[in-house]
Amino acid sequence: MSTGTAPSLTQNVTPVAAGAHVTAIGWLKGTAAFGLGDGGVLLARDGETHRVEAHPDAGVLVAASDGERFVTGGDDGRVAVTDLDGSTKTLAETKGAWIDSLAVSAGGAVAYGAGKRVVARDDKGREKTLEVPSAARGLAFAPKGYRLAISHYNGATLWFPNVEAKPEPLEWKGSHLDVTWSPDARFVVTSMQENALHGWRLIPDKGHMRMSGYPSKTRSLSWSGDGKWLATSGAEAAIIWPFESKEGPMGKAPRECGVRPAKVSRVAFHPNTLVLAVGYEDGCILLIRLNDASELLVRPAVKDSGITAMAWDKGGKRLAFGCEDGQAGILTLPA
Repeated sequence: MSTGTAPSLTQNVTPVAAGAHVTAIGWLKGTAAFGLGDGGVLLARDGETHRVEAHPDAGVLVAASDGERFVTGGDDGRVAVTDLDGSTKTLAETKGAWIDSLAVSAGGAVAYGAGKRVVARDDKGREKTLEVPSAARGLAFAPKGYRLAISHYNGATLWFPNVEAKPEPLEWKGSHLDVTWSPDARFVVTSMQENALHGWRLIPDKGHMRMSGYPSKTRSLSWSGDGKWLATSGAEAAIIWPFESKEGPMGKAPRECGVRPAKVSRVAFHPNTLVLAVGYEDGCILLIRLNDASELLVRPAVKDSGITAMAWDKGGKRLAFGCEDGQAGILTLPA
């Protein structure tokens, strides 16, 4: 199906002038927060914007939101928290190390990586530190409970920060970049330097799952709300792996949706329905319905304006997106 004939939602997009490369997006209730490469955080709501200097003279490398706070990590070695009212404060500071991995839990805990050191800070502000074998590239909190997955060279580590037990290693040779838990906590999946994904079935047997064949690195991963599908970037279509069975995707072919002559750079599943937002390196965004692969155009391709961040609000009414050239926007779905 060519996007030229696809029904369009472009008229439902409110443009946002972010003014710098958008590295991450989070939602604070009805306000979209854009983390920017020039260190700013732009808060956008109802066509109004407010810029906050979260990392002056630095850049936002990573960000995460729990719906109440927008937490950013910068190349100034700081973790900053920006609130809905536009106030910003320093949560943590490391000397001489970039904050390039970060996670926020639904319960209010924050974790960040600076080199090999991972710091977990619970909702009461108590901090625990873990040294991992090599630089912590990705961090993710388990869906329930205070547990953290950390990706690094030659695998990942599972850590309960408030328990004395030794962290649990998940081993697989190679360089592991991002990490994610499945919503039911049965699987941990990492993206790798080698243009592949690697997964571990935590229950029952710590079995390995290798998902390869990508033409480039996968740097965007998104689970469907029901946990049955994992959408990924890194090819000229969204590659969507089935996780419904106990074995995960082993022995099953992934689905490919939204084939276009440009690589997919970001994927974001709608929180409540089997609809996937797919952003491409050429600036195009499609919404794709999984049950029949029908496509809706959100944004046509725009030269030098590749999609670098996307996030749905909690209710799935709005999709915020940002681009490498400082353009951004918010799609409001028709009622």
